[in-house]
Amino acid sequence: MNTVTKYFGEIEYEQTDVLHFARGIFAFEDEHEFLLLPFADSDGALLCLQSLQTPSLAFVLMNPFSLKPDYAPVLQPEELKGLGVEDSRELCFYTMCVVKSPVAESTLNLKCPVAVNDETGQAMQVILEGNEYGMRHLLSDFAAAGGEESC
Repeated sequence: MNTVTKYFGEIEYEQTDVLHFARGIFAFEDEHEFLLLPFADSDGALLCLQSLQTPSLAFVLMNPFSLKPDYAPVLQPEELKGLGVEDSRELCFYTMCVVKSPVAESTLNLKCPVAVNDETGQAMQVILEGNEYGMRHLLSDFAAAGGEESC
């Protein structure tokens, strides 16, 4: 199948590449099918979550472990059940990135990651319990802590 994307033009994909969000993404509840596409030369740290319904809708995501190796999101039992797993460690996690200029002012939302069951393609954006993670972590804070500016 083919689709038009915001950042990559027209691409070809397989149905098995589609991520299914039963409840959509926060503020985009009517969007249910997305592709997760890596940006070139990012080694999988910087990705695009491209809507299949709306070509102009795409989110920049980051692999949070590339900047914060000790990131340890824990989902609630009903969220785990919805994703078809028993433990959060069975999932892949990605965080939304708001890209700004200069890049060091970009922010990551560690509080509301996108969780993906890479076996089934089921995905969900969640709000983590507790106060360990915030919604606006400056990218520059990770660079100062030894991470790389990947966003």
